[in-house]
Amino acid sequence: MTAIKKISILFVPILLVVAAFTNTGCNIYKFNEATVPDSIKTVKVNFIENRATYINPQLSPQLTDKLRQKIVSQTRLKQTNGDDADWEINATITDYSFSTSGISNQQTSTNRINVAVHIVLNRLKDGQMDEYDVSRNFDFPASQTLQQAEAGLLTEMIRGLTDDIFNRIFSNW
Repeated sequence: MTAIKKISILFVPILLVVAAFTNTGCNIYKFNEATVPDSIKTVKVNFIENRATYINPQLSPQLTDKLRQKIVSQTRLKQTNGDDADWEINATITDYSFSTSGISNQQTSTNRINVAVHIVLNRLKDGQMDEYDVSRNFDFPASQTLQQAEAGLLTEMIRGLTDDIFNRIFSNW
């Protein structure tokens, strides 16, 4: 096989991959897999309410703040607090519960924190509304108290839930 054929065998697939990633289509912008119609410029992320039976007081404010930061940093959308938003995001923590997730030698070895969030995306420009649900489980050793587990898992909870909410809204998965 000649050197030119070897190079072309390697070059063509690479060129196809590069072309696939640079082609964003018409009238839609893509940022980090986030899809936003070009007519949408502003978003209002309302405070995420906590309506779960058990309330972790740190979860709502930190989740709200992290979601706002992620949207602004990974899309071209501008955050607004006024009534001029193109999209409005409302969310509610609907579940924050605990369960046993592992038993070893007839004793609890692992516990789990379950968190669920209901999201409503109001597309104010076209009058459409989409609703999504996301949930995550966070395991911790049974040797930890609930307070210890919450303190140790809070950053992971915020990051995981923020990513899931963002992906449901902007990546349609």
